Amino acid sequence: MEKEKKAKTKKSVIRKKETVEKIESSDLVAVESSIVKTDDMIEFEEADAKTKKIKKYLEAVGRRKTAIARVRLLTIKPFDGDEGKITVNEKFYKEYFPTLALQQIAEASLRRLKSLNRFEVVAKVRGGGIQAQAEAVRHGLARVLVLFNQDFRKKLKKAGYIKRDPRAKERRKYGLKKARKAPQWQKR
Repeated sequence: MEKEKKAKTKKSVIRKKETVEKIESSDLVAVESSIVKTDDMIEFEEADAKTKKIKKYLEAVGRRKTAIARVRLLTIKPFDGDEGKITVNEKFYKEYFPTLALQQIAEASLRRLKSLNRFEVVAKVRGGGIQAQAEAVRHGLARVLVLFNQDFRKKLKKAGYIKRDPRAKERRKYGLKKARKAPQWQKR
C-alpha cells in the first residue's frame, strides 16, 4: 500500500515537471510558445504559424486592488509620433480606456522613460474596475521594463510605479454598517 502511494506521487511529480517543460499549443490558436532562459531573465518566444516569424518578448504581471494585468513587451524600431503601440485585451488602449486620465495612467511608465515609441505592449487585463485596470497595466509595464533594462528601475521607483499599491477596500465587520461606520447611537 505504501509502495502504491509512492508510485502515485512519483508519477504526479513527473507529470508536473513535464507540464512545466512543455507548453502545448491548441489547434484553434495557431501560435507556438517556448521559454528560453538567459542569465537571470526569462525570455519568451512566440511563433506565428502563418508567417513563421518569431517574436521575442518579456512578460510581467501588474496588480491593483482586484485587477490583474499580464503585460508583454516587444521591442520595435522607433517610429515618429507621440502615440505608443499599446494593446489592452486586443483593443487599442485609447479605445479600451475612454478617458484621457486613464490613458495617461496606462502609458505613464513608458512616458516617464521617454520611450513611448520604442516598444510594443500587449496587455491582458481582468478583474477590478477600469481605474484599477489602468493602474495594473502601469504596474506590469514598469515591472517588465525593469526586466528589459535594470537601469530603468531608478526612474520608475522614484515615480512610484514599481511598488504595488496595497490599498484595498477594508472588509465589513458584523454589527457595523460598513468597515468602521457604526449604526447611530440611541440614548433611549
